[in-house]
Amino acid sequence: MSDELLGVAVEAARAAAAVLVERYEAAGGPTDLATKSTPTDLVSAADLEAERAIRSVLARRRPDDGILGEEEGGEVEGTSGLRWIVDPLDGTVNYLFGLPQWCVSVACEGRAGVVLDPVRGELFEAVAGRSATLDGQPLTASSRADLATALVATGFAYDAAVRARQAEVVARVIPRVADIRRMGSAALDLAWTAAGRYDAFYERGVSAWDIAAGTMLCAVAGLEVRELEPRDGLPGGVLAAPAALADKLFALVR
Repeated sequence: MSDELLGVAVEAARAAAAVLVERYEAAGGPTDLATKSTPTDLVSAADLEAERAIRSVLARRRPDDGILGEEEGGEVEGTSGLRWIVDPLDGTVNYLFGLPQWCVSVACEGRAGVVLDPVRGELFEAVAGRSATLDGQPLTASSRADLATALVATGFAYDAAVRARQAEVVARVIPRVADIRRMGSAALDLAWTAAGRYDAFYERGVSAWDIAAGTMLCAVAGLEVRELEPRDGLPGGVLAAPAALADKLFALVR
């Protein structure tokens, strides 16, 4: 069953990527834009068309499953007990401005998921409790134990007041680590963390579709994945890190 679900996830992600790549290569800048939660929370026609492509695959391959998507269609209740959590374009701002750090994330909750980076042609696949791979090769996450030499990725919310609070957290973190990276796609950041390109990742204000596949990749690759509870004006979030770093980083960002 898990292998079948993984195959569906790959097919759906590739369908969305085909839409996105065509538009990305033809793009001359931000077009066909609307805003969602704030003026900086953008959605494009590409997001919407890519999600339609994913839903079309799922309707054909898994018609009885539920779906939770970021863009149109909202949540669809299913009858099978399985639910798909999909982000047709994670890193929309990067995509619209021609920055090559964006991806498609498709996960069958608790079972299998993929993060597809169409720019690099990299496919990250996870089967819960069993395997995490990049283009078919096992992922090797960081085993770093020294926080002072760790490269840590993060992201920021769209709301200005929340970003101000997040800046306070970063100010605590950055003197204690080797450096911070903020690239813009949480799903791809998590995949890169699972692959050992970052030592750790944390972010608040993420939604289920941002992290469903990425946290699965990190957990299967051997990292600790922890929930960050909402507190002091900050929304909830997630942290992924090697066991030897998790407590120290959690104490700084919780």
